Amino acid sequence: MNELTLRALLEQVQSGHLAVDGAIDQLRDLPFRDLGEAVLDTHRELRCGHPEVIYCAGKTVAQVRTIIAALLESESNILATRATPDMAEAVTELHPAARYNPLGRTLVIQRHDRPLTSTAIAIVTAGTSDQPVAEEAAETALLFGNRVERINDVGVAGLHRLLARLELIRQARVIIVVAGMEGALASVVAGLVARPVIAVPTSVGYGAHFGGLSALLGMLTSCAGGVGVVNIDNGFGAACLASMINQL
Repeated sequence: MNELTLRALLEQVQSGHLAVDGAIDQLRDLPFRDLGEAVLDTHRELRCGHPEVIYCAGKTVAQVRTIIAALLESESNILATRATPDMAEAVTELHPAARYNPLGRTLVIQRHDRPLTSTAIAIVTAGTSDQPVAEEAAETALLFGNRVERINDVGVAGLHRLLARLELIRQARVIIVVAGMEGALASVVAGLVARPVIAVPTSVGYGAHFGGLSALLGMLTSCAGGVGVVNIDNGFGAACLASMINQL
């Protein structure tokens, strides 16, 4: 249930085209729907502007299929993150138009289009190995109605690559920087642009990198102003925040 569908429902009741009992039936699953193993937050889109997103890691194929089958009973767009190919295959059987991004491990069912923003979110990666997290962010931002510019493989090991794309990056309203290793790219970008930077550390790097902890600490201790940091590999969280900023 989102603001648009709720408004249409209330207008139907007001005009007499829908009985009060019929409206109550449609609202019966608010604010949540208990499926047993999962409890769906059916109120989230009305409350937060976007529906609940399915985090697939740790779930079985059957659980993901059950959750998406329940969500398909509404008209909301559906996003699942960290989805496996087996999950994608099971969901495609339910809804053939489902779109799977194997690199970003995202599964999207777009029931209705949202007009894209005039301003963009730039998603900048340090290296090709950071692209899975960046793709998760891009798919999330696009589904939430944002124009997205992807700028890949411009890390600090070759700053001339970043400088060559700087004008495009500066045109964005908010910038997501995705970097592993020591995470320095976020500080460099923030020192060159007058835009908020959302830094995403990734679990890309050698042993002393500690699975992304080095990049996380480096980003948290950035000397550049205007840098906010999300958790390791959290492209989804970065895109949620960037979307809120871009749509203010």
